[in-house]
Amino acid sequence: MLDSLEELGIEVRFEKEGINSLSEDGELMLTLLASFAQEESRSTSENVKWAIRKGFEQGKTNSFCIYGYRWDGEQFNIVPEEAEVVRLIYDNYLKDLSAEQTEKQLDEMGIKSYTGGRFSNTSIRAILRQERYTGNILLQKTYVENHISHKTKINKGELPMYYAENTHPAIIDQDTFDKVQAEVARRRELGVFANWSINTTCFTSKIKCGNCGVSYRRSGKRQSKSSNVYYIWTCQTKDRKGVSECISKNVPEKVLQKVCAEVLGLEEFDEDVFLGEVERIVVIGKDELIFHFYDGQIVNQKWKSTARNDCWSEERRREWGERHKGIAARAYTQNCFTGKIRCPKCGANFRRAGRTYANGEKVYYWSCGSGGLVCDAVTVPEEIIKTLSSGVLGITEFDESLFPEKIEYLNIVSDSEIIFHLIDGSEVPKPWEKTRRTTKFTEERKRKQSEKMKEVWRKKHEQQNS
Repeated sequence: MLDSLEELGIEVRFEKEGINSLSEDGELMLTLLASFAQEESRSTSENVKWAIRKGFEQGKTNSFCIYGYRWDGEQFNIVPEEAEVVRLIYDNYLKDLSAEQTEKQLDEMGIKSYTGGRFSNTSIRAILRQERYTGNILLQKTYVENHISHKTKINKGELPMYYAENTHPAIIDQDTFDKVQAEVARRRELGVFANWSINTTCFTSKIKCGNCGVSYRRSGKRQSKSSNVYYIWTCQTKDRKGVSECISKNVPEKVLQKVCAEVLGLEEFDEDVFLGEVERIVVIGKDELIFHFYDGQIVNQKWKSTARNDCWSEERRREWGERHKGIAARAYTQNCFTGKIRCPKCGANFRRAGRTYANGEKVYYWSCGSGGLVCDAVTVPEEIIKTLSSGVLGITEFDESLFPEKIEYLNIVSDSEIIFHLIDGSEVPKPWEKTRRTTKFTEERKRKQSEKMKEVWRKKHEQQNS
């Protein structure tokens, strides 16, 4: 604060100490006083820490808020109704229920947390790790880093811990607590596979993004009138936040299986062999997979998407044609772009709207279906989309029938870029420029505009004269 005032040439005087902040002696005195104050603060902090640690050695706690107990000034006393909830949480966990399932159960029962709020799965996991429910206390699990930052850190061996036994009545017996800790360790080792309610495959948690490092997520698309589901793997960052955060490549599951079989030297993909040998696969760029084996071996493998052939079967082509019959009759609201233009900001599809100019020309635009009050996504003229699509398709004139065969959807990323997502899994960014449309005046409109202006100026002249 004083430095900022000094830069502005503002003088600060301390009457009691007789110090002027802008004088040389004053600056020296302020520096010395600040040093003394900091040392005094450090000394006070160390004394407090020493007293707390001496209390830890004697088994005295410095934390008195814990669900299931109340502190009466001398010891912890059990709250019976809260103790039953703690036992329920431990019992559920040993019955293979997740913290999220217990959270839902407690919410349905109307049970509140220590603060009176809703029980969260984070609080439930903390209760499962709290050794105080066994009647014992582990002290100094956390510590304050220093007296300046006051930042609390987890004690990972930097300072000694103190374990005090039989300090208060137990809610959970030691054997149950130990079984829960073993189950916590087992589930942590299994990761996502520990939750039986989540659908997993041999690729779950093994496909990693080379851009942001997170795991890939599986998603499927069922073809209409068919039981077949087409699966792809997508970076979770890209899936949640869009291509503006991560431009990683989507990988079809059939391609993954085929490439894995080639790398493992198999005629066809085998899940058991894959799980036993491959630790992870890192997706790099648009056509490279890096295999990391448990034995330390690393293999780089190129790949090429076959999504178009896999997804666009003859049956689906016929279904698509039947579904889009009569589009020409509904051209004002629908065409080949319907359902294909997605908003990266809110996830809604773009909608088509038309505008008729004075010369009789009709122009169509595409804007976010959420509306301007909800989403500020840019509006794009249909002619620009057609021109860019022709460039992506490699044709000189836009072909409405060819568009759905090669392009899955497109994102209006900004007012200067559109990203086309092709059926084969590739992405093509295209720059564009938003221009203001001007309509050429007809002779009739020019005449009417001239007469209108003359009338305005005539009335204005008459008002001035009067």
